[in-house]
Amino acid sequence: MIFAYKNDPPDAPAKTPLRSEIPVAYTWDLSSLYATDADWEAAFEKLQADYPALKAFRGRVGESAETLLELLEAEKQIEISLERLGHFSMLRASEDSSDNANLARRARLQNVWTLVGEATAFVVPEIVAIDDAVFADFLKNPGLTPWETKLSKIRRYKPHTLLSSEERLLALAGNSLHGHSETFSQLTNVDMKFGSLPDDKGVERELTQSSFSSFLYSPVAEVRENAFRQFYREFEDHQFTIAASLASSVRTDVFYARARNYPSALEASLFGDAVPVAVYDNLISTVRANLPALHEYYEFRREHLGLTEIHHYDTYVPLVSEIRTNVSFDEAVEKVIASLAPLGAQYTSALAGGFANRWCDRYESKGKRSGAFSSSSYGNPPFMLMNYKADVFSDVYTLAHEAGHSMHSWFSQRTQAFQDYDYPIFLAEVASTFNENLLTHHLLAQTDDPKMRAYILNRQVEDLRGTLYRQTMFAEFEKIIHAMEESGEALTLEAFKSAYHGLLEAYFGDKFTLDPQLDLECLRIPHFYSAFYVYKYATGISAATALSNRVLGGGSEELGDYLGFLKSGGSKYPLDTLRTAGVDMEKPEPVKSALDLFRTRIAELRELL
Repeated sequence: MIFAYKNDPPDAPAKTPLRSEIPVAYTWDLSSLYATDADWEAAFEKLQADYPALKAFRGRVGESAETLLELLEAEKQIEISLERLGHFSMLRASEDSSDNANLARRARLQNVWTLVGEATAFVVPEIVAIDDAVFADFLKNPGLTPWETKLSKIRRYKPHTLLSSEERLLALAGNSLHGHSETFSQLTNVDMKFGSLPDDKGVERELTQSSFSSFLYSPVAEVRENAFRQFYREFEDHQFTIAASLASSVRTDVFYARARNYPSALEASLFGDAVPVAVYDNLISTVRANLPALHEYYEFRREHLGLTEIHHYDTYVPLVSEIRTNVSFDEAVEKVIASLAPLGAQYTSALAGGFANRWCDRYESKGKRSGAFSSSSYGNPPFMLMNYKADVFSDVYTLAHEAGHSMHSWFSQRTQAFQDYDYPIFLAEVASTFNENLLTHHLLAQTDDPKMRAYILNRQVEDLRGTLYRQTMFAEFEKIIHAMEESGEALTLEAFKSAYHGLLEAYFGDKFTLDPQLDLECLRIPHFYSAFYVYKYATGISAATALSNRVLGGGSEELGDYLGFLKSGGSKYPLDTLRTAGVDMEKPEPVKSALDLFRTRIAELRELL
């Protein structure tokens, strides 16, 4: 599992050190995975020799409970080896992406991963094909008891699994049907050129997909506006091509849903997590009912920034500038662990031990992957990549976020068998955002400095705005355009822009100035090529808010429920896992709780500013 986190736009480094210039104590210790590169090579060779044995089970999966169990255990060992090999190679490549040995190791493993997938392609169809009565009899074998959850999840797909010949055709068509995503990526990340323009210090800087957000953080209104107009001018020049690519993506989603007998593309996407459409619709309707609070926030923003009118390019500049602090990495660890004290000694001791035993790769170096992430494999430490900067206070939050992912994996691994430990994306952002909430609570309790308090409040308000409101708007757009295709409407450029403009009017309000170029935003969001994913960000922050409030305001029972959530891994469907922890995402209350916090924090921020 790997969970990434997008940092706030960083300041440009003076000089990036080489990996060899970073003290070893500040890097992660991967020896628990493989002591040397030679050990990785030996494990890789063993995997290549072992996986072909799985082919001997083809056509035999349903012959007996004993055969099924033998297959599952044999496949499990291959998957554990693959995961561990992949974990190590990914971490090494993240250290220095310019190192040819790291890149070659990743490429070789990817080739074998494909071969293993081909060798085991028969497994799921043959498990699904077992007669219900025969399968029920199989489950009487006590050896299959640890596999019941995994098997039940596989067999849920029986109504949506096709004949082997049809499955083969879908597999063969996969690359062709998903070409739109590569087209979008190549066009927007490689071919499109946005030029350059002066920043707020008058320095000419290149405008790119990455630097665009940095320009929008500028305190100079003219810089923000110029970047916005120049950026979208390039999208306007390619709007028909990108619209055609997005339309192809939507049609592919609908094609797969119909081919596999789902009522809609939305229901096909939600099926794996057993999430009812009502949860998706509840999110949208609850957020919509609370849009006035968002509109009031934009008006507050306009007033505080001294603007005659507010545009989209004015919504990212901080109301409170970055706090000028110097928090060392060790001090940041102390702050994070202190903030997590409500989670108990086991949690904080394990996390402190992880930092002491080099779970975390701390600082930026030449060729190192940007941003931050947490990554784990079964039976091994959950490693964290940071590019920590002592003078960027938001990096303390990033550390808390990644620690949340890591401890989620730590608890899950120690409680669940391999086949049940991997928690779904629906749950992944809950533990990380939960930690950020506890850090905010702790920091507010520790300071009386008005500027620091305002900074912390502004940060949480923007997290809720960007994650809950904005991602819900994206989720609503995805639902609208897929419904258009399913009802036979034409997915043209104007159709996309019209649908998106209606959402912009609703979510930004009648006092907000909508520039015509903003209609093109719907063409530049990469997540739209992985439809019905963004809603999980919104439900995740809602669940995290409700759970953190519950733990902070409760006692041992509430803490036990939350730790139970961390330990559950993927042993239950996500809604059941959250319900056991004390949050029912099929009801509107968790989303309302997060929206109430948004209003509360704005009121506090307004008073401070």
